[in-house]
Amino acid sequence: MKATNKKSEKKSKPKGKKGRPFMRKVWRVVWITAVALIALSWVNVLFCKFLFPPLTPLMVQRFVQQVKDPERKVRFERDYVRIDKISPNLVNAVVASEDGNFMHHHGFDVKQLKISYMENKRGHRVRGGSTISMQTAKNAFLPHRRSYLRKAVEAYYTQLIEWTWGKQRIMEVYLNIIEFGDGIYGCEAAAQHYFGHSAAKLSKAEAAQLAVTLPGPLLRNPAHKTPHFRHQAAVVEARAAKYGNVRLDAQKEIQAKDRRKGLHQEKLFDFLIYVIDDKLSRK
Repeated sequence: MKATNKKSEKKSKPKGKKGRPFMRKVWRVVWITAVALIALSWVNVLFCKFLFPPLTPLMVQRFVQQVKDPERKVRFERDYVRIDKISPNLVNAVVASEDGNFMHHHGFDVKQLKISYMENKRGHRVRGGSTISMQTAKNAFLPHRRSYLRKAVEAYYTQLIEWTWGKQRIMEVYLNIIEFGDGIYGCEAAAQHYFGHSAAKLSKAEAAQLAVTLPGPLLRNPAHKTPHFRHQAAVVEARAAKYGNVRLDAQKEIQAKDRRKGLHQEKLFDFLIYVIDDKLSRK
């Protein structure tokens, strides 16, 4: 009888563990996939620290849209140039137009994110609070789709490029891959297309016109300036003159000066705490 009991015990033990090997395999696949994706993201970011991306997800996305739409011209204009071949007028204009706090924040304009969060919660449409760093991460690595997952991945890539690239490289990549029209990518292609000369020769007025196209590059066109477009360009030009020259190579100096003045630039973690506190206070 004892021998029989021992045999039955041995047989019964594996029955309670049938699901465990399968779950271990699942978790192994999950963590290996996660590690591989993280490693790939770092490889992409480090590659683009030194070289421009051959293509971006948006470039591929727009090409497919052009091919599918018989009313759209299939066009691909792009010519990468280094930051020293780009007029400082354009740098000043896009900072004044898109992200006045560019040299001071750590990738995220948390003050604007908080305002946008509260206004969106009330059902109001406001400026989204996307910084140049966030736009660079989105355009360089991600397709243009609206979802919370994409926003989370965008925030992750934004933090990576802030850590590894610095402001000068972020601006350099941004101005070379951003969309300035249907099938027109980067400031060099845009300057040649709209004004017939290189990005190095952009005047203050021309730079302001290009900056104004950025929020809606498929809807706004410097070659067909409406009165509203002219007004916006004049506003950006005046704002850029007020801001002065953007010193891309002085990131550490500018942020150290902010700290000495007691100017605290909040980080993404501060915004997450703000949102969590707001959610908890409403319960």
